Amino acid sequence: MSPGSGPRPAARPGPDDLRRTFEAVPARAAHADGSFADSWWGRAWVDALESLSMDEGRLARGRTYADGGHVAAITVTPGRVIAYVHGSRPRPYRAELRLHTFSASDWDTFLDAAAARPGHLSALLDKEMPHSLVDTAGETGIRLLPAAGDLDPDCSCPDRGWPCKHVAALCFQTARLLDSDPFVLLLMRGRGERELLDELGRRNAEHSARERPAAPAMPSVPAVEALADRFLPPLPAPLPVPPHPGQPPSYPDLPGAHDPLSLDHLASDAAARAHTILTTGDDPLAGLSTWQDAVRIAASRPTAGLTATTRALYRELAFATGRTTTDLARAVAAWRQGGAEGLSLLESPWDPPAGPFDRARPALAAADFPRFQPWRNHLTNAGGTLQLRFGHDGRWYGYESDPGADDWWPRATPDTDPVGALTALRG
Repeated sequence: MSPGSGPRPAARPGPDDLRRTFEAVPARAAHADGSFADSWWGRAWVDALESLSMDEGRLARGRTYADGGHVAAITVTPGRVIAYVHGSRPRPYRAELRLHTFSASDWDTFLDAAAARPGHLSALLDKEMPHSLVDTAGETGIRLLPAAGDLDPDCSCPDRGWPCKHVAALCFQTARLLDSDPFVLLLMRGRGERELLDELGRRNAEHSARERPAAPAMPSVPAVEALADRFLPPLPAPLPVPPHPGQPPSYPDLPGAHDPLSLDHLASDAAARAHTILTTGDDPLAGLSTWQDAVRIAASRPTAGLTATTRALYRELAFATGRTTTDLARAVAAWRQGGAEGLSLLESPWDPPAGPFDRARPALAAADFPRFQPWRNHLTNAGGTLQLRFGHDGRWYGYESDPGADDWWPRATPDTDPVGALTALRG
């Protein structure tokens, strides 16, 4: 199996394909031959970074951090790679690597050179990086790999090394992202996967059309004949709607393929939705965004623990929506608490008008609850562990966090009475 054809790390592309977040890569032992990456382009990235580094000692410590799993989730956007790296202190450092992006004319030159070779598009579709694409400096003057003056590292640690060990760890871990998806390197230079594949396909077709001989002229049809009335037979009667949604097929459990039970769940959900549209003519889920629909699907799984099947479904849905599995789990808790309104309260604070929100604090004080601090539609206790959020539907939604963590999770059943909502939250 080629380096780019194995199971991909959990990465979530953003809506515009220009923001991707990869979950942390666990610790792993170094290769026997001393190499860090699996693919030739991942090793080329490491070689380029090592040639630019001014401090071999910090580079070696950064490699040890990467091997030890010290690098948290990595976010890649055009010209920027960011992650938190756990060092010797309890609080992780924010490491950032900035890379010069290509100009529009650079991309035009690069894409023309790539489209001129038919095998490049098929290689990229297979998650393989052709050698000639990584370094086209000989024929175009454009290099994908970083060169002198390309990189600008930054870290919240006090070390001013170039780079410090935390940025070095991020650089090494980026090589492993490139192993599984070479499009990460192209995104760092400024363009996302879908845009590049569409543009390469278009230019490839133009090249092929220029090389093909002209096709013979098609016979013409007089306009009067083409527009003449024709007899069309009536459409057949529609088939009767089945009483129940159909069952999905059996999906095989193949190495590297999607989880078959997750596919079964998604297919069953789609069949039920299609059956509802056929029988009622209405789609009750038409107004949901992709993210809301993913949360709804995940929330429909059983609540008694995360089984292996549910975890696989969470990974698939999180990847498809550009979120982490923790983001999805928190959103599922909000959906189960209050549906679309519960999810909206989780993600979007708002400013309620005068009325029930203003009367909530005196009501809580009258019930002998401690003082709550207001912010927009939130009421938070002094300890920072309990919170009530006022919804557009006039109900109060309970939230809970560990002390000092500012990590709020939906809890308990919403209530129109803030005292009742807080009682349920504490109970």
